[in-house]
Amino acid sequence: MGVYDILDELQRKAKKDAFLRKRLLDTRQAEQPLSEFCRVCRELGYELYEMELVNAGEEFYASMRRSTNGGGENSPMLEGEDDFYELFFASIESAGEE
Repeated sequence: MGVYDILDELQRKAKKDAFLRKRLLDTRQAEQPLSEFCRVCRELGYELYEMELVNAGEEFYASMRRSTNGGGENSPMLEGEDDFYELFFASIESAGEE
């Protein structure tokens, strides 16, 4: 299972399970939030590590830049860029407001 698949599955579960959502959101209060988030993911059975998460976002953004206007210097900046981690939290935070 890839990083995107892990985050997608966790996102769906967290939207339905308030306890899981709180547990994941609470990782942001840790001294090292990204490390704590990945530790909790592994505890839940998802093999996710910090560099995998960071690299997945960067690789996705780089491929998007290459696909727009030839990927050269003049390629437009893309909204949201490469932060799967922040996008994940934005999604589950909004689920708690519904």
